[in-house]
Amino acid sequence: MWTAGVIAALVLSAAIGLSLGLVGGGGSIITVPILVYVAGLSVPQSVALSLAIVGATAAVGSTVQIREGNVHLQAAAVFGVTGMVGAAGGARLTPLVPGPVLMVLFAALLVAVGLRMLRGQDEPDEPLRAECHVLKCALVGLMLGGLTGFLGVGGGFLIVPVLLRFAKLPTRQAVGTSLLIIAANSASGFLEHLTEMQGLLGVAAAFIGVAVGGMFAGLTLARRMQPAGLKMVFGGMSLAVAACLIAMNAGPLWRLLT
Repeated sequence: MWTAGVIAALVLSAAIGLSLGLVGGGGSIITVPILVYVAGLSVPQSVALSLAIVGATAAVGSTVQIREGNVHLQAAAVFGVTGMVGAAGGARLTPLVPGPVLMVLFAALLVAVGLRMLRGQDEPDEPLRAECHVLKCALVGLMLGGLTGFLGVGGGFLIVPVLLRFAKLPTRQAVGTSLLIIAANSASGFLEHLTEMQGLLGVAAAFIGVAVGGMFAGLTLARRMQPAGLKMVFGGMSLAVAACLIAMNAGPLWRLLT
């Protein structure tokens, strides 16, 4: 199991935690491609392992953010509970979709995220107080959870702007709250993918350990810098990874469709 590809992917997994610690998301965007194309795992295995790595790392990060007062527990509860329901449903759809189709869908998500990052739009003014309308936040949380379970993504780069807009959280609190929601959504999706984890528990533990180390590095850097520059770089990287995924899966996808 410990091939050269898996070891190389293990080293790269530090970037997963680094991204989560810095901007409250983005780790899962690179996790699945790393596991599929560097470690050589199947797409279902990669989705399951991605949920384990991102979820556990986000859980550790959220405990730090709670201690620092950067988590809005009401918003986290609404988005977390509805997200877990959505993630369980989304995970049941993953085996029904061929690997190339899943990877192209993942690439489409990367394009959307990358373009949003590169636009560099100014964030809205910091709200005077949080205001999470339960029904509206619950519906959005359900949709985000479904995306988490289906594609094996934590959804941080989607959750943070949603918290800014629908829950009216300050930016720092949105980032911290995002980690707790990612942990909940990932846990729910992971339980639906347990059968794909046979023989991977040791690998999962190693990946989580490295990613958590990256998380603490990211949290430390986040206290010293603005994330705007990192978001621009990450946006370009997202588009580059999307282009690679489309190029690698265009042939298999075409054969499936014809």
